[in-house]
Amino acid sequence: YYIGPMNSDELRDAIESRLSDVMVSLSSEVSPQMREYERFNTTAANAYIKPLMKRYLDRLKDRLAAEGVTCDVFLVHSGGGIIALETAAEFPVRLVESGPAGGAVFAAQIAARHQLSKAVSFDMGGTTAKICLIDDYTPKTARVFEVARTYRFKKGSGMPISIPVIDMVEIGAGGGSIGSVDALQQIRVGPQSAGSEPGPAAYGKGGVHPTVTDADVVLGKVLPSHFAGGSLSLDTSAAETALLAHIGAHIDLDSMMSALGIAEVVDENMANAARVHAVENGKDLSEYTLIAFGGAAPLHAARLCQKLGIGRLLVPTGAGVGSAIGFLRAPFSYEASRSVVMRLSAFDANQVSQLIAELTQEARDFVRRCDAESPIELSAKVYMRYSGQGWEIPVAFSVDQVSELDQASFKQLFEAEYQAVFGRRVDGADIEVTVWSVTANTPLEAAEHVVELDSLVDRTSANKTPLFDAGLEQMVEAAIVQRADLAAGHRVAGPALIVEDETTVVVPPASEVTCQRDGSLEIQLTGVTISEEALQ
Repeated sequence: YYIGPMNSDELRDAIESRLSDVMVSLSSEVSPQMREYERFNTTAANAYIKPLMKRYLDRLKDRLAAEGVTCDVFLVHSGGGIIALETAAEFPVRLVESGPAGGAVFAAQIAARHQLSKAVSFDMGGTTAKICLIDDYTPKTARVFEVARTYRFKKGSGMPISIPVIDMVEIGAGGGSIGSVDALQQIRVGPQSAGSEPGPAAYGKGGVHPTVTDADVVLGKVLPSHFAGGSLSLDTSAAETALLAHIGAHIDLDSMMSALGIAEVVDENMANAARVHAVENGKDLSEYTLIAFGGAAPLHAARLCQKLGIGRLLVPTGAGVGSAIGFLRAPFSYEASRSVVMRLSAFDANQVSQLIAELTQEARDFVRRCDAESPIELSAKVYMRYSGQGWEIPVAFSVDQVSELDQASFKQLFEAEYQAVFGRRVDGADIEVTVWSVTANTPLEAAEHVVELDSLVDRTSANKTPLFDAGLEQMVEAAIVQRADLAAGHRVAGPALIVEDETTVVVPPASEVTCQRDGSLEIQLTGVTISEEALQ
């Protein structure tokens, strides 16, 4: 029962007294929130994975100890923070989206370093691409997301899980995503993936299906001799053969146009998903800076910006392993939440103060299991809606000021947020609160702001390579520049390929890339108007 444990505690005690080896998950602990279907799914998923995860984590801890590793073990949860191993074993469902969450944490810290109050992270790897809105250096969060989708990337086709999670839109587009032609003679990409074995056809490991990586090779975005630092030489002819066999032969295209078709479909799928995600959250992407990381993102980021009307792109150092870096920078954190449905017309200040105090203590206790000494920062959200609506929007407020907030204060906070998201208010309707939450976390390491460059030095390269530019719809000669050769203040005019071991940054014609003091590459895209908000 979401209001409180009540009879569920007695039932757990009765089960454990008779079946001592059985693990029990209670919805009042796993997901104490309204909506029975989501709460049941979340608790069932936790109960299903709990024995497997506990055994795995126990083995991990024992093996580390056997190797002489005596330090504490922590895990990243789907909300972008770190929790203790014991907490993870008790609530493993909170780990479901931990990998992508690390990337969002990484992008948020890059945004803080460059003082980008409006940024959008773009993480593209081998199988999927993830996009996350970052406002005021904080990734957008949500309470519900889907797993086990019948149609892997189709919203609404999966099982809703109700846990704190960084809110990302996920698209079946990665380097290994397979291209094909459907019954309507249209090019489709994904969600099937070639994976790493056998991988794209260009790997030369037996893959015969054309992938996004194969398309990038044929288009000249990937240099066959520089892939993975030269440890794997790509086979361009194998990529062309796969493209002709599975794309060109069906719709009468040569290998180059087949590759362009795959690349444009992938880029448009990602751009469309980003547009929808932004509209759903009342955001204008032209005001944002794109932060690209993951092995495939820098190859496609510039084209994505052109489609979205984003004028500035940032590719940080370590872009190929951005999620892993994010893990190392994540704070200890835990979000405690509870459903206490209340109309503002019947607002009970004493009940709210007591509830927030209980949630604060719960969140603090979980963080203290990880860190007994560091100061703890608190933040709070209340989920509100107009009475009669089906879903809520999150409204932030200060834990320290909760005793001072009354009915009018919460109404003002809600209406301001509702106006920002939907562009209007509903006058005369009562307002309803459904969920309260408090997050406790250790302080993030203060971001050291990147100092502006004093002067720029143009760099050129005699090494050239053919590159197909989708904007111009023709081949161009692109300069090949090693990223390791660029220092702060160096500027390279496009078209160019900035090459490193983990990835390649594609710089379109008439654009330019500048190396910042922290090693990040900033690309200014021509033909796209940069709004004043994005420049601030």
